Amino acid sequence: MRSQMLLIRRKASNLVFVGFCWLATAIALAALFAILFTLVKDGVGGMNLKIFTMDTPAPGSDGGLRNAIVGSIMMCGVAMLIAITIGVLAGTWLAEYAGESRYGKVVRFVNDVLLSAPSILIGLFIYEMLVKPFHGFSGWAGAVALAFLATPVITRTTEDVLKLQPSALREAGVALGSPLASTIRRVLWRAGQTGILTGGLLAFARISGETAPLLFTALNNQFFSANMSKPMANLPSVIFNYALSAYDDWRRLAWAGALVIAVAVLSVNIIARTLARETRPS
Repeated sequence: MRSQMLLIRRKASNLVFVGFCWLATAIALAALFAILFTLVKDGVGGMNLKIFTMDTPAPGSDGGLRNAIVGSIMMCGVAMLIAITIGVLAGTWLAEYAGESRYGKVVRFVNDVLLSAPSILIGLFIYEMLVKPFHGFSGWAGAVALAFLATPVITRTTEDVLKLQPSALREAGVALGSPLASTIRRVLWRAGQTGILTGGLLAFARISGETAPLLFTALNNQFFSANMSKPMANLPSVIFNYALSAYDDWRRLAWAGALVIAVAVLSVNIIARTLARETRPS
């Protein structure tokens, strides 16, 4: 009798727990659906060819988001070049050289802190380092701020991917007389290139919609400019400014810009998931 009561209690506890999980999942999916529905409903109405061929307009004028899109692509591109270079090398050092040394643990801890650091703090830091001393906002400062956000993601991904590579690969390279550095470049990086690429795509998705760092660094520019030494237009800042405006045409552009970023980030995440799935053993 006692065992039956215990079994009933366990089944009831399991049922309550599973029901709570289903409820939490349903709430999260409902919120996500509401966000996506609103984004598509309001964003599609502002989408047209002018979005990609005309620059941001004055209130009541015809225009698009060309300068903001180009500015975001340029800053994200430079940021990714910086982040991939530093992140891959740092991740390789942590995986292959640092081991469990005290310095390696400190570097991992700092990298974990940067992974969760608020983006607005990164923007304020770069403002003090690159904007205030040079007396002006610039696209370069914006790119460096974005690189600070992307580098920890790539570092952690690279370290994890290289640690997953079999030790036999390293031993085979050493047995053939190849230095460890050459084995890393010619064998380990090639073996883990899909995982490293996935980390880069996830880092790009992480920085493509960041607004706070760019408000402190690149600011904005109403006109088209490819000069990264000056303030540069970017989609997150344009969306932020236009969404708060009192002009209907600006708000339509803000929704259209938000949809463009959402589609871009979704596409990058799908590609990253696909590549990550291909690295799993069958």
